[in-house]
Amino acid sequence: MRQFHARHLYVLLFVGASLALVSALVLTKGLKGSSPWPWTTSTVKTSSSTFSSPRFFNHTDAIRQKEFMDAGNASNKKKSVWERPRDAELERVEAGLARARALIRAGTINRSSISAPLGEEYYVPQGDIYRNAVAFHRSYVIMEKLFKIFIYKEGEAPLFHNGPCKSIYSIEGVFFSLMERDTHFRTLDPDQAHIYFLPFSVVMIIHHLFDRIVRDKDVMKHVVADYVKVISQKYRYWNRSLGADHFMLSCHDWGPRATWYVPRLYYNSIRALCNANTSEHFNPRKDASIPEINLITGETTGLTGGLPLSKRAILAFFAGRLHGRIRPALLHHWKEKDELVQVYETLPEGLSYPDLMKKSKYCICPSGHEVASPRIVEAIYAECVPVLISQHYVLPFSDVLDWGSFSVQVSVDEIPNLKKILLGISQDRYIRMQERVKQVQRHFVVNNPPKRFDVFHMIIHSIWLRRLNVAV
Repeated sequence: MRQFHARHLYVLLFVGASLALVSALVLTKGLKGSSPWPWTTSTVKTSSSTFSSPRFFNHTDAIRQKEFMDAGNASNKKKSVWERPRDAELERVEAGLARARALIRAGTINRSSISAPLGEEYYVPQGDIYRNAVAFHRSYVIMEKLFKIFIYKEGEAPLFHNGPCKSIYSIEGVFFSLMERDTHFRTLDPDQAHIYFLPFSVVMIIHHLFDRIVRDKDVMKHVVADYVKVISQKYRYWNRSLGADHFMLSCHDWGPRATWYVPRLYYNSIRALCNANTSEHFNPRKDASIPEINLITGETTGLTGGLPLSKRAILAFFAGRLHGRIRPALLHHWKEKDELVQVYETLPEGLSYPDLMKKSKYCICPSGHEVASPRIVEAIYAECVPVLISQHYVLPFSDVLDWGSFSVQVSVDEIPNLKKILLGISQDRYIRMQERVKQVQRHFVVNNPPKRFDVFHMIIHSIWLRRLNVAV
C-alpha cells in the first residue's frame, strides 16, 4: 500500500510540474514585449516624436491588456498594446520642427545670421545682453515664420480666456487678451498647431472661487482637472502626447500649485510661470520663466525712461513690505540707515517711488514670499541697474538674455556688504550695464498691439524653444 501511494504521489508531482511549465510558457508568450511591473515607465511613440511618462496600472489598462492578449492569441500577432496609429498631420508638424532645429543649430555653430523682414520695427539682436545673439535671431525669425498655437475654445469667462490687467498679475491678463486676438501665431485648425494653450486663469479661479475663510485650495483642482478631462475626451491631442505639447500660463503665486492636480500637466506640459522657483520643482528644461509686471492702471504707455547719470545721486534704493526670508535681512542691515543706500519699509510722505527709482543708480530687487518681483521690470523701465537678491530663481528669458551683463546679483550672505559691493563697481562698468538696461527694455515692454521682440513675443519664444527642445 505504501508503494502504491508513493508511486501515485510521484505521478501527481510530475503532472503538476508539467502543468506549471506549460502555464509559464503560455504566459510568457502572451506577455512578450510588456513590462512585468505595471508602474514602470512606458514610452508612447507618436510617429517621429517620443514622449516618456510614468504609466500607472488601473482597471482600464487591465481590460485593454486582456482584450489585446485575447486578440493576439487568436490572430497570433505580435503588436504592442501601446502602439498608436500613424498620424500624418503630427508627422508633418514634427518634420517642420526638425528642420527648424537643424537651422537654429547650424546658426549656432556657424554664427551666421539670416535675413529678417524689413520694416518699421526691424531689429537684429546684437551685443552683450545676449548669450548668443545670432542663434537667438535665427530662432526668432524661424518662429515668426513657422510657429502655430491652438487655443482650446472650451471654458467661459471669467475663469477661462480672461485675466487681470491691473495688478502684479497683469501679464496673465495681457497674454490672454493678446493671444486671443492674435492672427499671426494663432491657428483655428488644431491639426496645423505645434502647441496647444490651456486658457484657464489661476488668478481668476482664486478671485471668484477661493473662500478666504475656509481656504480650500482644492477649488483649483476641480477646475483644472475637470478642464483637462474635457479637452482630453473631446480632442485627441492631449492623449497623443500625454500633454507634452500643451502649455499653461500663470503669474499667481499658486500657479505651480494649480498644476499639481494633473500629473501630466505638472510633469509633461510646458508651464509658463512668474513663480519660477526650482526649489518648488520648476524645471527650466521644460518650464518657462516669465516676468512679473505690475500695470497699476492698466496703461502700457509712458512707463519707461529715467534721469541721466549726472542726476542719479542715490547709490541704491528699495521700498517694500517686510515678508519672505530675504527682506528681513535687507531691512535689518539697511533700513533708513544710509543716505546712499536708501531702504524703506514704508516711504516717507512726500517721496515718490517711481521718482526715487529714476534718481538711483541701482535698484534693489529682493524676493518676497515668492521668488519673482515686479521691481525687476520696474527697475528696467526706470533705466536703473537691477540688484537681484534671490534664491532658486530662474530669471525670465534667461535662455537668450545674459543677466550678468546688465544686472548685479548679490547673495543673501552679502547683504551686509551691499554698499561696498556697489561702490566697488567702476564707473565705466556701471555705464556699460546701464546702457544694456536701456537696450534690454524692449524685451519687457507691453505693447498693444504687440511689436516684434516685446514681452509678448519673448514669452512665445520661450515656449517655442521648449516645444523645440533646443537651446540657443
